[in-house]
Formats: sequence, structure tokens, C-alpha cells
Amino acid sequence: MKTCSNKAGCFALSLLTVAVSQAVYAAEEPQLMEEVVVSGSRTATKLSETPMAIGVVADKALKRDKPKTMGEVINRIAGVSWNDLGNEQHTMGIRQPNSANAVYQYLEDGIPIRPLGVFNHNSLNEMNLAGSESVEVVKGAASSLYGSNAVGGAVNFMTARPSLTPYASVGLRNDNTAGFSRLDTGASNSWGSFGARFSHYSSRRSANNWQNYSNASKDSFTLRGDYALSASSLVHATLTHNNLDSAMTGSLFENDYQTRPGYSYNSFTYRKDKTTRMNVAWEGETTHNGQTSVTVFARQNDHGQIPSYTISGCVGAACKGTINNNHVSSLGLDVKHNQEFDWLASRLVAGMYYDQTSNPYVSDNLKIVRDVPSGRYISYTLNNILNPKGVRNYQTDIKNTALFGQFELSPVEKLRVVLGGRSDSINYNYKNNLTPGINFGAANESRSFSHFSPKLGATYTLSKDTSLYTNISEGFTPPEVSQLYGTNNVPNLKPATYNNYEIGMRSAFLDGALKLDSALYRLDGRDTIVSYTITPGVSENRNAGRTRSSGLELGLGWEAGAFDARFGTTIASHRFVQYQASGTLDYSGKEMPQAPSNITTAEIGYKPVQGARVALELVNQGEYWMNNANTVRYSGHTLFNLRGSYAFAHGWEAWLQGRNLTDKHYSDSASSSYSGVGAYTANTQNQYTVGAPRSLMVGLNYTFDGKK
Repeated sequence: MKTCSNKAGCFALSLLTVAVSQAVYAAEEPQLMEEVVVSGSRTATKLSETPMAIGVVADKALKRDKPKTMGEVINRIAGVSWNDLGNEQHTMGIRQPNSANAVYQYLEDGIPIRPLGVFNHNSLNEMNLAGSESVEVVKGAASSLYGSNAVGGAVNFMTARPSLTPYASVGLRNDNTAGFSRLDTGASNSWGSFGARFSHYSSRRSANNWQNYSNASKDSFTLRGDYALSASSLVHATLTHNNLDSAMTGSLFENDYQTRPGYSYNSFTYRKDKTTRMNVAWEGETTHNGQTSVTVFARQNDHGQIPSYTISGCVGAACKGTINNNHVSSLGLDVKHNQEFDWLASRLVAGMYYDQTSNPYVSDNLKIVRDVPSGRYISYTLNNILNPKGVRNYQTDIKNTALFGQFELSPVEKLRVVLGGRSDSINYNYKNNLTPGINFGAANESRSFSHFSPKLGATYTLSKDTSLYTNISEGFTPPEVSQLYGTNNVPNLKPATYNNYEIGMRSAFLDGALKLDSALYRLDGRDTIVSYTITPGVSENRNAGRTRSSGLELGLGWEAGAFDARFGTTIASHRFVQYQASGTLDYSGKEMPQAPSNITTAEIGYKPVQGARVALELVNQGEYWMNNANTVRYSGHTLFNLRGSYAFAHGWEAWLQGRNLTDKHYSDSASSSYSGVGAYTANTQNQYTVGAPRSLMVGLNYTFDGKK
């Protein structure tokens, strides 16, 4: 191992040569397709040699566009749909319908932000986007690299590295229509072998805005420190904390959605998420042409809520509801080695993963009082004595151990073959803190699952700026803790599996000014866990579903002189191949609900003078079925947004963002409980999450950058 005599140079060199998860400078000659990604092989790899669909939002776009929500970042990637449920709550759709299902893996520097078995569709509110320098979205099954839930895709956030020179920033933004304001701060520098970066934002949404009962606050920070041990060895540590306290506005029934979209039935429902993650990673050269990384990580999540979506069973002024708390405490280890070989330019990436989590969960019943004339829920009291059924107090200890490996080689010139797999072992140790039975849940037990997820892919370089790829991979989802232990009798469930098949092409034209990224895919699910109704009011989870999702994804990016543009679209079909919902209801062959056949985003930007940019964005969501029976349909919507910014001298920048310029009345999420049998009453069965009206956000930033 080489030594380093100059500390400052040692630190800079280590950042470029050891932190391979961030950058690589391997090409001897400049190529148009030399973009580098990390998430396709868990180490820095040329995109042209990565046989899977990956979308990237780089640091330049994040700093330029100053997104308000996560959706404004990742929805620009073809095939990705992040649905806004308000105050950073959301559902996701990547090669799957928009849903709350555990078919995605959310990562920070390649480490899952949540353990398996405790998926939360709102998990991205646990991220600090201000502390990320890029976002990579792997589309399609990626369990061979990232284990369970990486079915529709994996979203990987790369924390921002320390700067080599002094850096500081502060920004303010305000949107009066939404009652939203936010403060951003950041600072970074390096001192010899050590560098640090602090990234923070605090947002507030007041009760005085277009939507009733929608106030919220979030405080989020990321602190990262890097220390160069030598020219080829680096230690970095990251601490991220997020605290979200949000009113849960909830959805509206048909009539109120059409006539008073700013209304809310709720006055006390909430979501409170406190999350802290820490990891310490060592990366260094351990063999000739080989590098090893060892990451120790910890998580502390506390998720408490009175959910609006569990309020039901209303008879006059009396309704039922729940209050619950779900806690996660984790310790884990991730070890990875990357070895380069001269033989056929081959490479081996292999390692192991261990995650141990304690997951206590408590849920109590509520008696809710409703004001009948207004439909508003006005108060609640505990109702465990009169209605004990469904009360829960248990702890599940979760262990996940995995071995993974991926071997790459070039048997002939221009052809790159990738073969990989991951073996996961999963154990749930469940303890009921109450008396097991009809009211308080299942008896104590321990059960295990295991699964091997293979992958085979290849890329072929047609020219220096065009490559083709194909990929066959598998994803899997073990039963969630709630699917096993949410009822009195533990169902006999096994992991659901999803086979992913795709072909794609990446190309660059006009000397690299125009770039194309396209993919054609099919994702087949089997043993999908679905709810089967035994008798009215009595249901159980079963491995009784089969699904098929297929589609075409097309992304274009163009930048030339004063103009830039992007275009992303997906044309898809999501279908139940097999879904027997009860003895009499069969949805086999139906389209899955909340699955738009087309989603398109496009933007064109213009720089009229030095330091200024204005851009017009189009967001189109196609129509989709709202229910399994395919009898109730949402017509879709088209929105237009505007961005403008001007950078003054001495680090100052003023900017504005206009959203929904045409003041379109639309829904971010529309669903219907109508089964297709019996009477259809739209105003009690259809529900809508209302989209925001026209609004204008203005902001002012100051940045000091010592390298300029």
C-alpha cells in the first residue's frame, strides 16, 4: 500500500481513488457514454457497461432546481411515479402501480434506510434531500444486490462529500398559497486529512393555507466527516436525523372532492416520524487491484400516528379508529470487496450483509365522535375495554443475513457479461406482550425464510456512444411483520417472487448534446400476498396472486448552448394474471388499480443571459382504474410548472417556482372500494387525495464557495 507524505494531497487523492462509490476516472480516452453509476453493481461502473435500467439525478440538477418534494426529483426519471399525499407523505410506482406495497428498497449510500419486514410507503420522508449530492434509481428487480423488496426498483441517495475548500450556503423560500416556508443551511471544508460537511433544512407549513388541517413541520440534517488514513484508505462517517410532525389531512369522498377540495374531515389525525441513522465506513486497497469496504450502521426510528385511513364503521356520530406506534432499533454490518482481474478484464464484487432489528409495535382502538352535518371527526377516546378486538402489543426481533456476489467479464471485445446472485436468510422472533387470542393476537413463535435471487445480464457496445443491454433478474418480498402478526392466526405465507426481463439501449447524438435512454421490460410476480375474504368481514392473507407488469420507458436529455430539455415517458400495462379475492370475486385478467397506462414529464429551459434560466415543465398522468373490478376510472391530468432563477454577483441567487399554472383541479391519488358487485355509490366508495392549486414559491440563496 502506498504512503502519502502530503496530508492535503492525501485527502484529495483518497477522495478520488478510494471513495469509488462516488467517482471513477478510468477511461484513457474521453467517451460520450462514460457516465458512471454506483447502484448497478455496488461499485463505480460505467453506465455503458451496466445491464439494467438506471436513472440518475445529479448534483447540478438538485442545486439548480431546488425541489420542494422528493417527487420533483425522481419523477423526471422515465418510469418513476412518486404520488404526493401531503407533507412528504407519499406512495410509489416504479414498474408497479402506485401503492403502499413493500416492493421498493430505499437506500442511503447503498445501505437500506429500513430493515426488511417493516416497510413504510412514506419512508422517503425519512431522507434529507439537502444532504444528497445525487440520486440513482434502479428500475426493475435488484434483489441480487440489495435483497428483499428491491422488486419494482431501488432508490439510492448519495450523501454529499466534504468540499476541499471552504463552502457555506443559506437559503430561504416561501409559498403563501401552501402556507409553506423553509430554511436551508450548509457548510463544508477540509483541513489536511479531514473533511466535513453539514447539510440542513427546516420546513414549516402553517394552518393558514388552501387546505384545511394540513399543518406540518420537519427538521432534517446530515453530518458527514471523511478522514484519509493514506492515499488509498479512507474512513467516513455519516449521521442523518429527521423529525417530521404532520397533520394527516386524509382523502375526500366524491362530492367534497368536486365541490370543496380544500376541505378535510379530520381535526386530530397525525403522523410523527423521528428517524436517526448513523454509519461508519472504512474503504481501502487490501489487495493488488482490489478494494474492500466495511460499513457499520445503526438506525433508530419512531413512527407514531392516528391514521386517517383507519377511521371507519361510522354509525351516526360514532366511528372507529386506531392509534399506534411502530419503533425500529437496528444494528448492522455490510462488507464488500471489489477485485479486478487481468483475465478477460473481469471483476468480482462480493460481500456479506447482517442486519439485526428490534421492532416493538403497539396499537389501541379509538372511539371517534363525528359531526354528522359536516362529516368532520371532532374528538376521540380510547376504546379498548368496550372494543378489545384488534388491540396489539408485541415485539418482533428481525435478523437478516446475506451473502452476495457479482462476476463481470468481457469474453469478446465490446461484450460485457454480468452474473450475480444473493442468498438471504431471514428470521422473525415474535413475542406477544398480551394474552394471545381472538382479541389480542397470535401466540409467541419464531419462523424463518430463505431465498436466493439470481441475475444474468450483458451489454454490447455498438460504438463509442451507443450500447445495448439485456437483463434477467429476480426480486423477492418476504411477508411483512404486519401481514403475519396483524391477526389472531398467523397465516402460512412464503416470499413472493418477481422475475424481471428487460432489453434497453443507451445512445448519444450530436457530439453528446442529445442522449437517449430506453428500456422494454416485463415483470412477472408469483405468490403475491393478497387479502382473501373468507366470509363478509373475515379475511386472511394468502400467497394467491400472480401479476404481470410490462412497458416501454423512454428518456431523452438535450443540452446545447442557451437551451436544454428533457423528456421522460413510460407506456405500461399492469395486470392481475390471477387474483381470486373471495369465493365469488375473481379479478384475474383485470388491470391493477392506480396504474396509469402512460406517465410523461418534459421540460425545456432557456438561458437568456449569463446566470439566468427559465424553464417550463409538463407533467402528464394518464387515466387509470380506481378499483380492482375495473368499473370506476380516474381520467388523468396534465399540469404545467414554471421555474426561473437569476444568479447575481458575489454568491446571491433569486428564484421562483410556479406550480400548476393553469390551476387544474386534479387528484394525486384516486381509489374506489366498489367491488364491482352490488350497488355503486360514488360518494361513499370513491376517495381522492386532492392535488394542490396554482401556487408561487419565491426563494433567495447565498453561497460562499472557496474554489471559485
